[in-house]
Amino acid sequence: MRYDLVLRNGRAIDPESGLDALADVGITGRTVSKVAVGIPDDGSPSVDIRGMVIAPGFIDLHSHASSIAGQRLQACDGVTTALDLEAGESPLTAAYARAISEGRPINYGFSASWALSRMAQIGGIRLDGRQVFRQHIGVAAWQRPAGPAEVSKVLEAICADLDRGGIGIGVLLGYAPRIDPAEYLAVARLAAERGVPVFTHTRALAELAPDLPIDGAEELTRAAETTGAHMHYCHINSTSRRFLERVYGEVNRASTAGATVTTEAYPYGAGATGIGATFLDPANLDRIGIKTTDITYVPTGERVRDAARLAELRATDPGGLAIHDFLDEDDPADRALMLLPLRTAGTMVASDAMPLEWLGPEPDPRAWPLPDHGVTHPRTAGTFARAVRLLTRELGYPVTEAIRRCSLLPAKVLEASVPAMRAKGRLRQGSDADLVVFDPDVISERSTYRASTRQSAGIHHVLVNGSFVVRDGHVIQDAYPGQPLYASTR
Repeated sequence: MRYDLVLRNGRAIDPESGLDALADVGITGRTVSKVAVGIPDDGSPSVDIRGMVIAPGFIDLHSHASSIAGQRLQACDGVTTALDLEAGESPLTAAYARAISEGRPINYGFSASWALSRMAQIGGIRLDGRQVFRQHIGVAAWQRPAGPAEVSKVLEAICADLDRGGIGIGVLLGYAPRIDPAEYLAVARLAAERGVPVFTHTRALAELAPDLPIDGAEELTRAAETTGAHMHYCHINSTSRRFLERVYGEVNRASTAGATVTTEAYPYGAGATGIGATFLDPANLDRIGIKTTDITYVPTGERVRDAARLAELRATDPGGLAIHDFLDEDDPADRALMLLPLRTAGTMVASDAMPLEWLGPEPDPRAWPLPDHGVTHPRTAGTFARAVRLLTRELGYPVTEAIRRCSLLPAKVLEASVPAMRAKGRLRQGSDADLVVFDPDVISERSTYRASTRQSAGIHHVLVNGSFVVRDGHVIQDAYPGQPLYASTR
């Protein structure tokens, strides 16, 4: 047969079958049509990838960088599918319509958003425009405990977005930590009925906030055990902080008892959010173990000098991007904690990629290279290359395991409810031609906290649905082959 493209002489890795061998990969349309040694040269276009790994493209279950620019940064990090599942969107039709009309370089999708539904139904906030959640992150009205009738309205709104194909339910519980635990259980029961996962930013642990109604880790595992829902623990590292080992123990206990709990983490010691977040209230910092000077207010680049300045910023710009250090990446003990998720079997890689902020005029959304005044958390551009580097070259895992954590495991979280995922995260005949080609000896993040938009090193080619979006390390500026993904729920 004739192929649209043949990638020749690469080290082909399929994390599902265990394939790890020199092979050619033939692509027809959007599909991998053959993986074999020595595909005959019949004149089909080909690219020699000798000395490089070819693998299924990385799947990011936790990305808020849904713009063209943000997705290009992620593509340069080997990502071929980026989904916003922790926060989600509402109304979903508007989010999908915007992405479809603009085009996207990589595949995308959204969960039904508990927080946005709560903002609308309980807080009376209009869900119009972008960054609605960040703009209203500090509004107390949507964060308060709600009665049964109000909770029913929130659940109805979530159901409406699930009916529109929402990929599970995203729950930002850490931003409204004083709600009745019964509401979270109601969300989990709904997810179990609809056959979709719940993606949770948990409320704080009892060690960090003993006055909250329930420990965040125990709440998530209890929901999994009592409702049968698939509960996905978002960025288990940043919400667990220095109590990560205890939290993993709780997850392992629930899993051993038969509950379905999956985990993700990003390999950094700093988080990012709107500075108006509940947990960044000056009154809360001591008990979560950070100081005001651990917080960087990104629009000015300043380390927040004291509680008064923090209160001022929270009042004047609650949605302003703040990066907060919860571990010291240079301290050996903290670094060991940062690496613990990578050492823990089953924890997948997810970026929590943040939207780009512009410290000057906002450029054309299709502009590339990005202007120098674009900033974000370095995890947006570097999470997956950094994870592969740390797993293979620092921790000694085989590259096959790194690829499994970045592709197959995320696909398996969703494949029961998102049919399209059954052809992603694999490299075999019939799988989607979402592929990354990288040099295993070179792959590394280049983004830093000071230069956050540098694209990763060692990523040579990225294909999405059979089309190059990155070729020879360069973004293809007119390539928008990304497709929307939807759940097919009960």
